Amino acid sequence: MNSGQKNPALPPTYSPAQIAEALDCSEWWVKEQARRRRIPFIRSGRGYRFTKDHVEEIFHILEERPDQGNVSAAQVTSSRRRSQAPLGGPVIPLRARRPRRARDAA
Repeated sequence: MNSGQKNPALPPTYSPAQIAEALDCSEWWVKEQARRRRIPFIRSGRGYRFTKDHVEEIFHILEERPDQGNVSAAQVTSSRRRSQAPLGGPVIPLRARRPRRARDAA
């Protein structure tokens, strides 16, 4: 990630596009995470900028580690995965609602 810094005495900063490329995600996602204050950044006249320390911290924020306490290595799953309801419980069928425009016209 070469930033093309004008003043070599200042630490290099990186654009959201460069961060998105490093994370293999969209530039929009990087900007949205910064806007919601979920990742560190510098706000400059050109928008969001990121230092090397910010990039390292972003990698640590996004890193997921297995829970060593209660699962074996073969059963490790993402911590973002939601737990499912136990099987055998009641199944409630979903029904679609009528669109608002159809409800208002009637």
